[in-house]
Amino acid sequence: MSEEHNNNNNSRVKQADGWGSLILRVILSAIVLSIAAFFTPGFTINGIWAVLLAAAVISIVDYLIQRFTPLHASPFGRGFTGFIVSAIVLYATQFLVPNMGVTMWGALIGALVIGIIDMIIPGQTF
Repeated sequence: MSEEHNNNNNSRVKQADGWGSLILRVILSAIVLSIAAFFTPGFTINGIWAVLLAAAVISIVDYLIQRFTPLHASPFGRGFTGFIVSAIVLYATQFLVPNMGVTMWGALIGALVIGIIDMIIPGQTF
């Protein structure tokens, strides 16, 4: 019985750790998005709620991409393909998030800026 109890506790700890890492990932992504929007022409995002929503949307889309394809929406982590996937995800997010606008060039430049920031900030953001 104690082994079953330990297994239940371990699964709860893993689940809590999963939520904690997801929340941390969204916060880091929001910071990176804010910096990228500031430095990128053709990429605007207005308001903290829009930034947090965009970060959550991008994190969820990235998770789904990782889950169902061998791709990853990281601009530098997966080479040219990851860069293009990141730009597409960034561009598509504007249709789900109010107060966010991204041009095609803004998405490409934004993916580049996000990749550079992602190399500097430790941890997995996108």
